[in-house]
Amino acid sequence: MLTGIALVVLLALLGNFVFERLGLPGILGMIAAGVLLGPHGIDQIQPEVLGLLRETRTAALIVILIRAGLGINRDTLHRIGRPAIRMGFIPCLLEGTAVTAASFFLLGFSFVESGMLGFILAAVSPAVVIPAMLDLKDEGLGKKHEVPTLVLSGTSMDVVVAITVFGVFAGLAAGGSTDWTYLLLGVPSGILLGGAIGVGIGLAFMWLFGRFELPDTTKVILFMIVAVVFYDFAAQPAVRQILPIAALLGIMASGFVILEKNSDLAHRLASKFAQIWVLAEILLFVYIGTEVRIDALDPKLIGLGLGILAIGLAARSLGVWISLRSSDLSPEERRFCAIAYLPKATVQAAMGAVPLAMVLDGRATSLTLESGEAILSIAVLAIVVAAPVGAIAIQYFGPRLLTRE
Repeated sequence: MLTGIALVVLLALLGNFVFERLGLPGILGMIAAGVLLGPHGIDQIQPEVLGLLRETRTAALIVILIRAGLGINRDTLHRIGRPAIRMGFIPCLLEGTAVTAASFFLLGFSFVESGMLGFILAAVSPAVVIPAMLDLKDEGLGKKHEVPTLVLSGTSMDVVVAITVFGVFAGLAAGGSTDWTYLLLGVPSGILLGGAIGVGIGLAFMWLFGRFELPDTTKVILFMIVAVVFYDFAAQPAVRQILPIAALLGIMASGFVILEKNSDLAHRLASKFAQIWVLAEILLFVYIGTEVRIDALDPKLIGLGLGILAIGLAARSLGVWISLRSSDLSPEERRFCAIAYLPKATVQAAMGAVPLAMVLDGRATSLTLESGEAILSIAVLAIVVAAPVGAIAIQYFGPRLLTRE
């Protein structure tokens, strides 16, 4: 198993090196390594190593969320609050609605099938976007109006909205009925609850760290354990059916509290999490690559799939413009925010095969085998196209559209 992990890390580093030498984001090389080595490539990753990658995916995502939270202070939060909330809702809902309509008319899907595809594609990728925004923050780009922080805060809410609405359509596919109360009140309530729990976690840590003398390494371990438990609890289907708790936002909020209460401690913890991210980043993006099922990509759907993806991204960009219309951001900064919201990877890799699995398991009365396969194919296409295009665009346009402080 250790040899298998070493092989994965070595090839991921090689892919990172090659892509960076070509002037491309290194994460694309790590994803490519996962595609090549994974079960849908040459299948050279041992099952136990693949299981480890699957488990560490959550931990890696939590690391970047904690790092993001440890860099958001009260003044920043005050400045980006309302635009960030709008960015968390409007682009996702517009993209999901546009893809739903396009799928209904162009693919001949039913309303339920169209909605499931719409909100699989509607989620932006936190795994791609948040590390890129942290890099821009470290470089001082977009500091004046806190553009990177605005994008990563909106991203954490965007995912909650997409997954929640997808869950409603999945329930309809399984023969259920639409719970409008859950849909209209559950998402805002879940976001507020997630933030409140995160603040509570942060305050609890400050009490604990003030009461007991603990090494910073021990504090990091405790932070990770609590964050993972919180994230896994919120991800349980039974919990999501009651209320979609915004765990991503809550984890960021816990870091924000620590920064507010003790900035020196926050900076020390952020430094240690940055070191952890060096390995966590490799494991996360390799795993995303292993989930890309190139064999599921139907050549007959490429043209229509690209058209539907383009319609959705155009609607998302319109949503970004609406969200930022009354903000202080310059036209260049608004254009960058639209670009930063392009990547697709995390949610599409995790949920693209769900409709097909529901059909094969006999749990979907409103889906067909053909539509399940088509949804998976278009989800794969979204990853293959939007992940590299979005990552490259962020790297290229960040220094050109954002001012450096």
